[in-house]
Amino acid sequence: MSASNRDTLHLLAVFHYVVAGLIALAACFPLIHLTAGMFLAVGGVSNDEPAAGVVGATFVVIAAILIIIGWGLAIFVFISGKNLDRQTKYQFCMVGAGVLCIFMPLGTILGVFTLVTLQDDAVKQLFKNNEQSVPGDQSESLKQRKD
Repeated sequence: MSASNRDTLHLLAVFHYVVAGLIALAACFPLIHLTAGMFLAVGGVSNDEPAAGVVGATFVVIAAILIIIGWGLAIFVFISGKNLDRQTKYQFCMVGAGVLCIFMPLGTILGVFTLVTLQDDAVKQLFKNNEQSVPGDQSESLKQRKD
């Protein structure tokens, strides 16, 4: 049963990587607005319109915020998939699965399936066993080696 759970978690991790890539790709769409806003801000279109600089700066700021948020979410989903594959940081994986639910339709399907899988008692035990086997504090083991 444990091998089956590990295989399921590995498969979920792979899907997390794919969805993270799709989120990162979708977060690149505001680059078009960023470029157009930079042209407007520096006066690449017309020097006669002073309001064009303000509109361009607004485009740049909003596009930059959207790109940063999108790439941040993609990194978060990728790290969540990595933790699923390692069976560590149970709460982080639960939050990552919840965040995935906002990306319809693929993220919602993956997020719900991940949440259902993480609620299984055998999977919880697998995470708990891996959390206990990972050394939490490296300084303790170094201290013991010196003695």
